[in-house]
Amino acid sequence: MSNVVGFDDAPFDHAYRGDVRLVGAVCARTRLDGVVSGWVRRDGANATERMVELVRATRFGEHVQAVLLQGIAVAGFNVVDLARLHGELDIPVLVVVRKRPRMALVRAALDRTPDGDAKWALMEKAGPLEQLGALWVQRVGLSEGEATALLSATTSHGNIPEPLRLAHLIAGGVERGASRGRP
Repeated sequence: MSNVVGFDDAPFDHAYRGDVRLVGAVCARTRLDGVVSGWVRRDGANATERMVELVRATRFGEHVQAVLLQGIAVAGFNVVDLARLHGELDIPVLVVVRKRPRMALVRAALDRTPDGDAKWALMEKAGPLEQLGALWVQRVGLSEGEATALLSATTSHGNIPEPLRLAHLIAGGVERGASRGRP
């Protein structure tokens, strides 16, 4: 599984409401082969649909063998339905985060978010995070060993897979004029 797409959202101001740019970096292992982008609603419910569309619409779509996400939500709390993403694309989905989220705080924030109960249900449906090396992961459609191999194949230095690192840098550069910070 060396051809993957990693998705990340562009930075946005806390008070911003509206659409947020979503960038996908398509990589063969750690080599960038292409970029896709679209828009998702801040705290909305269209991230899964948009990711499916972006993968299918690109010339890379038939070659993408896995989707990588840094966290289960983009654009605030636009929560990705991991099972649906996996089912519609028929490829594995791997979510990675550096630190285990404090789920009580996430739940409290969702209480103040439109359709918070539905978003929480998607998070619970995705299952618990499990530690895999230095990262915490959620995986759909791949075993623990396959997830480890995917991370190894797509990470050149540090812990974050290159497709996610590149998507983060591209999204930040396009939105703010220059990239900054860690993914």
